[in-house]
Amino acid sequence: MPVNPEDPIDVACVLIREASLTPCHDGAQDRIAEILAPMGFQVRRYPFEGVDNLYARLGSSGPHFCFAGHTDVVPVGDASAWTSDPFVPQIRNGTLYGRGAADMKGSIAAFVAATARFISTHGRPEGSISFLITGDEEGPSLHGTRRLLPAIYQEGETIDHCLVGEPTSEDALGDVVKNGRRGSLNGVITAGGRQGHAAYPEKSVNPIPVLMKILGRLSEMPLDEGSPGFQPSRLVITTIDVGNPAHNVIPATARAKFNIRFNPNHSGAELAARIRSLVEGVHDGVTIEADLSVSGEAFYTEPGSLTDLMQQAIRDETGRSSILSTSGGTSDARFIKDYCPVAELGLRNESAHKVDEHAGVDEIETLSRVYYRILTRYFAKA
Repeated sequence: MPVNPEDPIDVACVLIREASLTPCHDGAQDRIAEILAPMGFQVRRYPFEGVDNLYARLGSSGPHFCFAGHTDVVPVGDASAWTSDPFVPQIRNGTLYGRGAADMKGSIAAFVAATARFISTHGRPEGSISFLITGDEEGPSLHGTRRLLPAIYQEGETIDHCLVGEPTSEDALGDVVKNGRRGSLNGVITAGGRQGHAAYPEKSVNPIPVLMKILGRLSEMPLDEGSPGFQPSRLVITTIDVGNPAHNVIPATARAKFNIRFNPNHSGAELAARIRSLVEGVHDGVTIEADLSVSGEAFYTEPGSLTDLMQQAIRDETGRSSILSTSGGTSDARFIKDYCPVAELGLRNESAHKVDEHAGVDEIETLSRVYYRILTRYFAKA
């Protein structure tokens, strides 16, 4: 049955039916390509290491407005706990149920429908509209946006502004626009000593007390008092593991994990260097090693033309005043910020990643109208 590209619910149902678990070769992107091509979009596919990615552009001149999103979804968890099949979309009491309804096939569908309506009403824009759709945002994020953006820029593409359709709304649609995100650093501290009998501690090297001292140093490491738009950076110790089932054995190894959510006062590399200099080495006979990885850098889009445009469209459509926020986890906007101004606006995030993930039918339709207003205002200024 053909899909109506101007109906966001119709498009969302088509996408939800594709069980695009992360990371994936993605049938949902096949459906997007089939919908966009008849509108005049030039669709290109970019598979990297088994991850499917799509870039589609209408127009060849500026200004160039891009919508970025991901079709991969998290696993369903306990399938028996779902009220209905997570990949068979159902509408019950005005709510659309299915994996990806909120995060973020519903938002993709809303922008597809907004674009179709814009073209139907105004014709091709005086400029360009594009879709940057990836397949591993919910996973390690190695072969999606991180690789797709450099690939299209090497081919001569440039983007002026980008909207990411992550589910940013909290209590009501459009109450929050994300204009930045904190960076994230994950760390594992390994303390290596020498195993021995608890009755003869002088014949062993216990790594646990040393590890506790090191964790105290980390907890006291000065970070900052915040930065514009951001709360203070914070280090949180998340686990301490020894794996020792015996009372009378001093273990050879102890480990701890921690996470730092940091604002633009820091870079991941700078924090990693500070941590290594603070903890690595031999302490009281215990060898301390730090395994550190940065999953995303902090970024901040200054309030201005892009955020004003988004907030005005929300106000015009819903009567609601939105706030700018940098809270929450990471998103693919952390890669996009190196290429153009970027901000995020999508559905409510209350059910994202949960059993019986859902989004209100009216909410998806309203978001599509907000997106339509954004496109109309953006190209009216061109």
